Amino acid sequence: CHTEIACSGRIVCRVVSCTPAYLLDSNCSTASAWSNATANHIRPCALAGLQSYGFALAPAGGVWLVGRDGGVFGLQGAPFYGSMGNQKLKRPVIGIAATPGRQGYWLVASDGGIFCFGDAVFFGSTGALTLAQPVVGMAPTPSGRGYWLVATDGGVFCYGDAQFFGSTGALKLVRPVVGMAPTPSGRGYWLVASDGGVFC
Repeated sequence: CHTEIACSGRIVCRVVSCTPAYLLDSNCSTASAWSNATANHIRPCALAGLQSYGFALAPAGGVWLVGRDGGVFGLQGAPFYGSMGNQKLKRPVIGIAATPGRQGYWLVASDGGIFCFGDAVFFGSTGALTLAQPVVGMAPTPSGRGYWLVATDGGVFCYGDAQFFGSTGALKLVRPVVGMAPTPSGRGYWLVASDGGVFC
């Protein structure tokens, strides 16, 4: 958040992106425009960056952000280990997960394709499979020697030392699953749906 940029009216915090909105959403104009009366206005262009990124904690309080194109951005001194930003992808990247030592990260695409950087190791992916629903999240095991992938139907895919503890893949869900988190021990995980429903 750029605190040197003054607030206007009821706007409490103004966040400025280093990436122009038109690079994230082709419907956005390249023309400059401004208004001091935008406190309650919202447009899809304004949400494009937020909808397009996943994040992971980096060393020393830094943060990694990833865009749908696989570009990785380090904030607050987060080291850069690589990205898929200049590569042609079959499906968009939907998430990033840091290794336990935060010396690397995995990127995951909606087809379950996995891309490894730094000390992240490849243990497998669903990239070559035909999935019933797209992958929406991943979580590494506490050891960093495996990871889980989760799809919108709650289907769970395990790689490396990640164990299968169940899924909602065979259930009819009211709302789609949007993410997962492992227990600290790695002997379980939670799935969360877009309506806040939690499955464990």
